[in-house]
Amino acid sequence: MEDVRMDLNEKGRGAFYIPEGDERIAKMEIGISGNNLTAYHTEVSPEAEGKGLAKKLLDAMVTYARKQGLKVIPLCPFVLAQFKRHPEVYADLWTSPINN
Repeated sequence: MEDVRMDLNEKGRGAFYIPEGDERIAKMEIGISGNNLTAYHTEVSPEAEGKGLAKKLLDAMVTYARKQGLKVIPLCPFVLAQFKRHPEVYADLWTSPINN
């Protein structure tokens, strides 16, 4: 199993992803603007579901956001559900687009 990687373009749009061969078997689409990282969408290919890959992407994104001093806007349903389920873990990162 490959580690999580990140692609970011000059406009601050990109993804955390897990490659396998020539494919990205899991990805979390993000955007960075100012001090905010917006998590838009998380997707795991059907054959890779149930292996904890979405959680690996979440952990990589959270680690990156903390290192960069970013707040996270969880528009992605998976990220939002994890933030709500474990507020004590993510409270320092969680922000709303309304607060900005």
